[in-house]
Amino acid sequence: MAAELPEGDPAPEDGLLPASAALGSAERNFGVYVHVPYCRVRCGYCDFNTYTAQELTGTRQDTYAEEAAWELSFGADVLRRSGVAERKASTVFFGGGTPTLLPASDLAFMLRRIKDEWGLAEGAEVTTEANPDSVDAEYLQTLANAGFTRASFGMQSAVPSVLKTLDRTHSPERVPVVTKQARDAGLQVSVDLIYGTPGETLSDWERSIDAALATDPDHISAYALIVERGTKLAAQIRRGEVPEPDEDLHAEMYELADTRFREAGLSWYEISNWSRTPETKSRHNLAYWTGEDWWAAGPGAHSHVGGVRWWNVKHPAAYAQRVAAGISPAHSRELLTEEARYDERVLLETRVVEGLPVDVLRPEGRKAIAGLIAEGLIDGREAIKGRVIPTLRGRLLADTVVHRLLP
Repeated sequence: MAAELPEGDPAPEDGLLPASAALGSAERNFGVYVHVPYCRVRCGYCDFNTYTAQELTGTRQDTYAEEAAWELSFGADVLRRSGVAERKASTVFFGGGTPTLLPASDLAFMLRRIKDEWGLAEGAEVTTEANPDSVDAEYLQTLANAGFTRASFGMQSAVPSVLKTLDRTHSPERVPVVTKQARDAGLQVSVDLIYGTPGETLSDWERSIDAALATDPDHISAYALIVERGTKLAAQIRRGEVPEPDEDLHAEMYELADTRFREAGLSWYEISNWSRTPETKSRHNLAYWTGEDWWAAGPGAHSHVGGVRWWNVKHPAAYAQRVAAGISPAHSRELLTEEARYDERVLLETRVVEGLPVDVLRPEGRKAIAGLIAEGLIDGREAIKGRVIPTLRGRLLADTVVHRLLP
């Protein structure tokens, strides 16, 4: 079951944003996210807003590209009428779900709509997530020809028993095939891993690291498994069918990954992300972590422009109804207070390698810096230079760092 939408104020049917959203917009980057809510199988750990064919009623997958394209045009018009500066998209990201369950022509069609409405900035990053068993060489070449620059593959593990626990449908052997096909098509390659699956050993994790590095990726994401309330995995743990995740083992796995990735020439730039070069960082995700602007299309998608955040209705049928009626698919929105924006900035910028400027912190936060240095949680030399940057230990204890900076 996907997580519930957050509470907020009702969103207007015309989608117009308050005047504050336009302030300073010309200085901020702009990105576009397209949520594709379809999956072949619901993974037991996932609480994203996704649906299998058996779960869908009142909507059709084959009309989705047209519906999302309508929202993209609607969004461009809303931003213009709200006085937000016109900017080309510097990043585009298709996520889900499994975007590549749609025909490649559908993804190309939606990207064309983004180009038509906003244009793409020079050197724009255009990414799609993909399951290894949902694409082939022809599909990937079609994406590259359409203007995609990057494919992010949900590898998760190279160990069949771990993939089975996660309800993943691909075989480990498929990953090196599709990553090579993507590279042959001219796409950058990212692979996503998950560690800490119930029953996964350190040896299993090392095997997955080795397999991921063998694809010579431009980028790797490695996320600790989080057991979300309401998921199949949470129920299995509650019934004692699988063991609970071990936090100490999680820490060992993270340290092993960081060491091995570094030895292979990848550098961390966000707690869960490593890149081959500065140019192969996920610039789209960095926009989230640094508070840039983005329009997010699709059921349950969350947008942000100038301190205004809004989120669409969740179910694809409700989304399709709003689109057919020609009204905003937004369910609710919130205008972030200065307090909330400050808290989010501290929370997010202490996750990235560039760090948080010390002078952004309020006095009570600055008072905590000496203690964080003494405990080895932030880099002392960098703090003296004016940046709060976590050490490896600080990355492992990121919540502690934030808690101390936001007393």
